[in-house]
Amino acid sequence: MSAEELPPRESMEFDVVIVGAGPSGLAAAIRLKQLNADLSIVVVEKGSEVGAHILSGAVIDPISLDKLIPDWREDADCPLKTQVKDDRFYWTTATSAIRLPNFAMPPLMNNHHCYIGSLGDVCRWLGPKAEALGVEIYPGFAAAEVLYDDNGAVRGIATGDMGIARDGSLKDSFTRGMELLGKYTLFAEGARGSLSKQLIAKYSLDANSEPSKFGIGLKEVWEIDPSKHQKGLIQHSFGWPLNNSTGGGSFLYHYDDNKVAVGFVVHLNYDDPYLSPFDEFQRFKTHPSIRTVFEGGRRIGYGARAITEGGYQSVPRLSFPGGALIGCAAGFVNVPRIKGVHNAMGSGMLAAEHVAAALGAGRANDELVSYDNAWRDSAVGKDLYRVRNVKPLWSKFGTIIGVALGGFDMWCNTLGFSLFGTQSHAKPDRKTLDAAKAHTPIAYPKPDGKLTFDKLSSVFLSNTNHEEDQPVHLKVADMNLQKASEHDVYAGPSNRYCPAGVYEWVEEAAGPRFQINAQNCVHCKTCDVKDPNGNITWVPPEGGGGPNYQGM
Repeated sequence: MSAEELPPRESMEFDVVIVGAGPSGLAAAIRLKQLNADLSIVVVEKGSEVGAHILSGAVIDPISLDKLIPDWREDADCPLKTQVKDDRFYWTTATSAIRLPNFAMPPLMNNHHCYIGSLGDVCRWLGPKAEALGVEIYPGFAAAEVLYDDNGAVRGIATGDMGIARDGSLKDSFTRGMELLGKYTLFAEGARGSLSKQLIAKYSLDANSEPSKFGIGLKEVWEIDPSKHQKGLIQHSFGWPLNNSTGGGSFLYHYDDNKVAVGFVVHLNYDDPYLSPFDEFQRFKTHPSIRTVFEGGRRIGYGARAITEGGYQSVPRLSFPGGALIGCAAGFVNVPRIKGVHNAMGSGMLAAEHVAAALGAGRANDELVSYDNAWRDSAVGKDLYRVRNVKPLWSKFGTIIGVALGGFDMWCNTLGFSLFGTQSHAKPDRKTLDAAKAHTPIAYPKPDGKLTFDKLSSVFLSNTNHEEDQPVHLKVADMNLQKASEHDVYAGPSNRYCPAGVYEWVEEAAGPRFQINAQNCVHCKTCDVKDPNGNITWVPPEGGGGPNYQGM
């Protein structure tokens, strides 16, 4: 059987289809059932299990969780056990870490009411909560296609076909995907979701918003010497090893069982094509104030993920005929707080309330305009509005001046005004790279295998696995353009911005060849953001493929 002779898909009908079993998708499903237990709801998740693809810092503001499950603190199975006890901020140089006084920090930066833990484990805990209410969850099935009715409204999604060989032929194990049809479909795919991206383009949802902005977050989990563990301590820093024109920062969180989560964020509007976020992260761990924490410890986890950073100005229209965007698919991360879970859950709950009202009124497959109108006045909108200028000020004025101005503006917004109005973002991240001739290659230190590591040994810790005999899920639109521009003009930055060793330029007698090691992909989607020509598109691989994060 050829691809042109595929049998029709089987279909299932629901009241609501939710794409993604992250915090926003699960919160939406639970809230819908709380509002109307008779609703039929399905959640489709591309990871092999709920939580497998979830990666976050994570220091979680419980404001939305308190509304969704008020008694979660009394639940012995809830993985959030460690409350923040000590909150520190640092400016780092190559040899020192200067602590910033807490009293100088805007009140909204206070983390003492927050909890430290694994967001993946939180989702693993929320999944059974949703199922107990009657929600159907299908892990291991990637939503690969948006389905539309004759009027152009979303009527559901189709999961990807399975059992297609790398050359496009159908294997003996071929199984057709399913159509999951709903009166409304909520897209909770996370940052740079493949279907969300298509919907934004189809319905021009970003016509009246600023360009989307992103960062890449890299994270490791360590078990450290118990004598060095300070349960409840969190610290954030900015400065070295990044230069003043490159935005980003670090986090270090001490939580359960002598574990420390260490992470590094690089804003993807950097201009140096030789910069490697992964290697900057490894270099950060060698700082005198940091390395001693990990001496005698053991690295047990690694992962990476794109982060939405555009904030209030970049949120697109959230509603369209038949569905809506929720969570990081819409871009609800609060950048200075390095937090998005509370807003992801909050947006999922808000959307659920408007979906439930629409269904109760007998509506279906129309536009949830009320949801889009409501978010700015909700807790989510108010949270983002207060910090709306931090990212653009940082980008325009560099780290030293930009962070100071951003902090001043947060103080002003705490008092109810801003001297800066609402700043704009300059341009998409893919357009910020300089030509390689404007910069000098960076000689990063070789990893020592104890404190610093290479990409492949790191990917091994992510438990990443893909069926090798399947089509490559990283689509290069024009290979000639990739050679003429990405290689010849920008010196092959894909080899450096990818945190998993997916891309290589292999020198051969006939010239350089672009090699894609798709089996290494941790689904961070940085390539979909940072390729200077927008020439690489990330699409879902066969369901269940990718990382299988544990405790991330």
